[in-house]
Amino acid sequence: MAFIGTKQTLSQKLQQKLSPQQIQLMKLLQIPTATLEQRIQEELEANPALEEGDETADLTEGSTEMDADEIDYFAQEGTAEEQNTDTDSALDEIDRDTADDYADEDQTTSLQEDGIELDDYLMDFIEDDPGTYKTRGEDYNNNEEEKTIPIAFENTFHEYLEQQLGLIRLQDEREHSIAMQIIGSIDDDGYLRRDLTAMVDDLLFSQNITTDEAEIERIMLQVQQFDPPGIGARDLRECLLLQLHHKLKSSDDIVSYEDKLAIKVAIKIIDQYFEEFTKKHYTKLARQLGLDDEDLKVAVDEILKLNPKPASGFASRSDRAVNYVLPDFMVANRDGELELSLNARNAPELRINDQYRDMLRAFHSGRNGKRPSRKEKETILFIKQKIDSAKWFIDAIKQRQQTMLLTMGAILNHQHDYFLSGDQKKIRPMILKDIADATGLDISTVSRVANSKYVQTEFGTKRLKEFFSESLQNQDGEEVSTLEVKKILTDLIKDENKRRPLSDEKLKSLLLKKGYNIARRTVAKYREQLNISVARLRKEL
Repeated sequence: MAFIGTKQTLSQKLQQKLSPQQIQLMKLLQIPTATLEQRIQEELEANPALEEGDETADLTEGSTEMDADEIDYFAQEGTAEEQNTDTDSALDEIDRDTADDYADEDQTTSLQEDGIELDDYLMDFIEDDPGTYKTRGEDYNNNEEEKTIPIAFENTFHEYLEQQLGLIRLQDEREHSIAMQIIGSIDDDGYLRRDLTAMVDDLLFSQNITTDEAEIERIMLQVQQFDPPGIGARDLRECLLLQLHHKLKSSDDIVSYEDKLAIKVAIKIIDQYFEEFTKKHYTKLARQLGLDDEDLKVAVDEILKLNPKPASGFASRSDRAVNYVLPDFMVANRDGELELSLNARNAPELRINDQYRDMLRAFHSGRNGKRPSRKEKETILFIKQKIDSAKWFIDAIKQRQQTMLLTMGAILNHQHDYFLSGDQKKIRPMILKDIADATGLDISTVSRVANSKYVQTEFGTKRLKEFFSESLQNQDGEEVSTLEVKKILTDLIKDENKRRPLSDEKLKSLLLKKGYNIARRTVAKYREQLNISVARLRKEL
């Protein structure tokens, strides 16, 4: 039996790895402005060496240069690290090595911490005062007023329903608990989609209340009379019927006989011919109801006035505050010259805390010729780590600003005609590679900038991703953007005769007449991307 021996081999490999600073930059680059504020606040809480700067403060106060003795002290005293300090003998040996370093000025021992020599760091610390290390320069002029958007606090939809609970007649506390269970089961759209059998089990296990489906349905019918009309419905059909019955009941002395008749016809359509109505088989509806097109149109208009989501006008339980889009860039037209600026929230006032510099000075002044202890050296290392981390974060914020401006500047140049006129037909074909070639950045970096950023223009706030599109050739051989074709397609559908909507084949023929030779399936794809229904569902009376 032969044995195969093991052997050691030495190989050399070249690998590309991202540093922690690069990873931090990529994460900062892809977040929008609103999230950036939260990320900065987290860093401020985690790193005491980083602080929010005050542009009006004297940032150079107390930043006088250290003399040669101080530099020599920090270059030597701070460069001894206790390694393998599990025993007292090891500590004594390191202390002796440190004393030898004092005796021989030509011999220095470097303390490695994360691959950075402490003496070199302290020399850099003296030459580059951290007190002046900040995200904004001295000549920064912030003319833009910081404005905060007030958020209106109001009762949620479910709180509004609970307030109305006292208006109905309930026999006891038990029925009140059942009504509260029903209200709590209504979703944020206003629908009661939870099965009644499941609600019976919920009441039994959570509140020890024995009930049945009939009792829950009886109380549910009372809840369905709450405002807004249509709440508590179990499907769209029931929701529309509730609203129509409420409208008919509350219109006794308000509307005319003809309007009441239209509401009654609408109730009959939803109650008996709901499937035909959803498929817009108006000819079949008119024949079965014995109505002409005009009377049917009046009834259908009554249905179209209803709200398919009765709770849409209320704040939900999960999201009371309104989410606003904060633009990352601003583009202004100054007499034909486009001016690009970065949102001030992307340039926060951050700087190094002066107290950490003062700690080192206090450490030196209190030495009195004594050799630093192990704890004092650990203090220097702790200060170094925190200041380095703060510098890395400030550098990442600066680089984020530069990368964003560089990318947006290239997009602005590429889509110059659009930003001047606001005409979507003037948007040129543009892909990520075009901007990457123009800026010298990687495609993934451009993607991170474009994916979640917004720009404020004279024509509204736009998402950067909207400016990217593929190209196709028209009959003249010119490359045009797919966005241009979609805009023309939208205009054609907007101007069509709603009684006879244009089919995809007809839309293809009209686009061909305008010089765009695309297939019918491509027309269907663009129409679906624009959230436009097929011709049959666009039909109106």
